[in-house]
Amino acid sequence: MDATPTPAPAGLAAPPLGVSAASFVSSFDRFAVSPMLVVIATDLGVPLSASVTAASGYFLAYGLTQPLWGVLSDRFGRVRIMRGALVGAAVAGLVSALMPALWALVAARVVTGACFGAVIPTGLTYVGDTVRPALRQRALTDLMSATALGTALATGLGGALAGLVSWRAAFTVPAACALVCALALRSLPEPPRDGAPAAMRRFLGMVLGQRWALLVFALAFAEGAIMLGVMPFLAPALEHSGVAAALAGLGITAYGLGLWVQAKLVKRLSGRWPAPLLMTVGGAQLVAGFALAAARVNLVTVAVTALLLGGGWSFLHSSLQTWATSVVPQARGTTIAFFAAALFVGSAVSSWAAGPLAEAGRYPLLFGLAAAAAAPLAAVAALTRRRYGAVRAG
Repeated sequence: MDATPTPAPAGLAAPPLGVSAASFVSSFDRFAVSPMLVVIATDLGVPLSASVTAASGYFLAYGLTQPLWGVLSDRFGRVRIMRGALVGAAVAGLVSALMPALWALVAARVVTGACFGAVIPTGLTYVGDTVRPALRQRALTDLMSATALGTALATGLGGALAGLVSWRAAFTVPAACALVCALALRSLPEPPRDGAPAAMRRFLGMVLGQRWALLVFALAFAEGAIMLGVMPFLAPALEHSGVAAALAGLGITAYGLGLWVQAKLVKRLSGRWPAPLLMTVGGAQLVAGFALAAARVNLVTVAVTALLLGGGWSFLHSSLQTWATSVVPQARGTTIAFFAAALFVGSAVSSWAAGPLAEAGRYPLLFGLAAAAAAPLAAVAALTRRRYGAVRAG
């Protein structure tokens, strides 16, 4: 029989430091690979389209395991699941750094992605459990700021480590940090939950039977395909134009900076602007960013694109996240798990499909398709979120 969990402090206004640190490490690990794809391909003697599987396999495992992590966190507790997943990610990350062949590297990255996949969604659920609705988007934006900082350092240091030392070093750093975070979360209290097996089945039924939840999952899939699936090709596009891996990584560091700065702006605006307006502003930045990269690929345009994508993610994704935490509040952990699954399965499918275009050097077409798809995504998200608010208010 499970021990009674220690109740989490009521009325938190910000995510706990340990949860933010774990989210930072998870984000660092996820984005460090983008500027290293060309270096990995060269070192292992494989085509770029093959080395992309190290990223797409990670994203796919990250996404497909989300429902499992959500059910387990509802059953056994948010903190317990985060700690166990961080230990698994640490081991798998260290193994990734030792792999001598692509197939072995991909296998290790799949396991790493599956383990790190528990961290950010479970952290979001923890915030949803412990922060009252009026302050929730601000708290989620604080958590996004931690992931933004991880992203910014990953895109810069990942390319630098790969170009100046070895791509293997970039897998070792987050693995060691994951172990430290697992130890740091020991004292974090658990929020109350209904963890009975019968409750788990009821949660699944509630989530999958709620049409608004299914809509949010579909939007997350599209967002993951457009944003997370295409953005990793910004650094390879620069390298294709002759920019060194270390410099290419520094160029897309602007993504993390844009995300961090505009996340602070979203935090200030979330109580004043309605969610549909935030989504529209975010979508407009995605369209503008990808359109700029489609028009011309150089260090300046890609840096501006990355900056705009960071802003777009801050406005659009934080609004979708907040929506996901409230659409089925009785089964928040399971809902967030399916939301994250849709997001990262979308990114995995997109990055896999985009591999041949990248291999052929057709980056303008790839970025142009992303810009064209971002406009209807933002429009549908804003219109349906407005309708959802009207239905709930009525």
